[in-house]
Amino acid sequence: MGTATSRIEALEAAAEAAYAAMYDAPTASSATARYSDAKENLHDAIGLARQSGFVEIETRLRARLEEIKIVFRTQFPG
Repeated sequence: MGTATSRIEALEAAAEAAYAAMYDAPTASSATARYSDAKENLHDAIGLARQSGFVEIETRLRARLEEIKIVFRTQFPG
């Protein structure tokens, strides 16, 4: 469990860092790139959680992904 959990935590941390970087992005295209990074890391973490049978973690990560999508769509209109 430790290795998968550590990897999920690292992916989640990378996603959150990318999400935070969206706000400091100098251009719309770089904000979009950080958004893409956040989504990719969360998708990877979700997949690993699913493979590992971590239902609660998968559910939490899916909810966070949806929050980030909503924020991006409302605060960074393209």
